[in-house]
Amino acid sequence: MSAILEVENLSKCFSGKKTVLRNVSFSIPRGTIAGFIGDNGAGKSTTMGAIIGTIRKDGGSVKIFGEEMDSNKSHLKEDIGAVFDQMHLPKQLNIKQLGNVFRLLYKNWDQNIFQYYITYFSLPKDKKIGDFSRGMSMKLSVAVALSHDAKLLLLDEATAGLDPLGRYDLLEVLKDFVADGQRSILLSSHITSDIETIADILIFIKSGSILLQISRETLMSRYAILECTYKEFEHIESSLVVGYQKKSDQVDVLVCDREQVPFTVARKDFSIDDVALLLMRGEHL
Repeated sequence: MSAILEVENLSKCFSGKKTVLRNVSFSIPRGTIAGFIGDNGAGKSTTMGAIIGTIRKDGGSVKIFGEEMDSNKSHLKEDIGAVFDQMHLPKQLNIKQLGNVFRLLYKNWDQNIFQYYITYFSLPKDKKIGDFSRGMSMKLSVAVALSHDAKLLLLDEATAGLDPLGRYDLLEVLKDFVADGQRSILLSSHITSDIETIADILIFIKSGSILLQISRETLMSRYAILECTYKEFEHIESSLVVGYQKKSDQVDVLVCDREQVPFTVARKDFSIDDVALLLMRGEHL
């Protein structure tokens, strides 16, 4: 399965020499949804900005469809739909007027598809965009991203501000988007239940470094979170330990192969949220 997006050794430092990204590497195959998981400030938005070129990278490579990304390559930009937490759509326009603007900006703009999503998301066509709620603005941004035949979507907190029904509708749209096996999505969200619902691949990032990239199926079927005594922890093979968090009377340990750990060691049922918390709050060998 070929990769639609390949990020290799991406690095970024801002003023004061603060390192925001440290050799970030991951890939997203065609037809998949990748969940991008990390705390605020972990580097998710900076990574997405560096991918599309709104943030200048200091090192590394970004390839889309096997071609090196460059801000001057308009044909690549046409194939990318981006939705960020703060979108700057013209506030004085309504949806009807906005559609006419984007028709001029994108060669592959499809007004019929745009109108379909406007209706699907129940957005008002005559109301000024500046008067939209946060949730309505996010839905509109997604509708725009879906209406110019993009092959790759970058969605940064796109479900934030949506009520449960709105989130459900959006997730259904995203699943349909990749159903043909030729499109992909990189989705960041603090709502890990959304990622758990639709993501095929999970990418965990902390302090600008990728901790783990893994398929959701492999994580849930092969990995385990152990509840060890300190003595048991000392005897676990270090190559199995992905991360651990010490507590007053035990150590929670994420291991990459549950079958290689003695069954006498206690295990807990876990979710992606549990894995994220352990990786973000814990330590690594």
